[in-house]
Amino acid sequence: MDRGNLLLVHGAWHGSWCWDLLVPELRSRGWTTSVLDLPSASGAPAAGVREDAEVVRAAIGALDGPVTVLAHSYAGVPVGEAAQAADRLVYLAAHLLEPGESVVSPLGGPWYEPGTKLLDVPEPARDLLFADVPDERAAWAAARLRPQSARSFEEPVTAAAWRTVPTTSILCADDVIFPAPFADRLRARGALRLPGSHSPFLSRPAELADLITAG
Repeated sequence: MDRGNLLLVHGAWHGSWCWDLLVPELRSRGWTTSVLDLPSASGAPAAGVREDAEVVRAAIGALDGPVTVLAHSYAGVPVGEAAQAADRLVYLAAHLLEPGESVVSPLGGPWYEPGTKLLDVPEPARDLLFADVPDERAAWAAARLRPQSARSFEEPVTAAAWRTVPTTSILCADDVIFPAPFADRLRARGALRLPGSHSPFLSRPAELADLITAG
């Protein structure tokens, strides 16, 4: 069965490599997958929401046929800003912002020092991001994490594609890093539930692919 295009957009500190286990599961279920790398996670302090949104918008525009966009964690921000042309959105433990908000504004402000340009990888990454990922795989992933621009957390968005595009929300039951205010927003929208931590694309890719496909 041809289910159309599925564009995978990674979260903060990550890259397109994080989808390596999920992509074959999705393709076996009929999806045509594509991935991208967000500038804000490249170690470039000048890259923020606008630059990330441009990359998302261009990737959607390059696809023919129906497009579903899967946003993980921070990716909900540029996807909300840029994905109005998508046919469906999937917010996987992803930040859902109203126009005028930034990532830090619902949290009461930054949790890092004012003037910070690049945010180091959260530590311990194993516990915060990959708690239920097998040891060797978790080490492989943690070694690939890169600093995230603080600007991407501070810039307010101007649009909310999830308001007009059908959106499926997914929460992870044992997620310890996804902020509670954003989890509450997804829960209020009837979020589906997965067991495990913040990175089910590495810990249970087949189960995640089933949920995306069924949702």
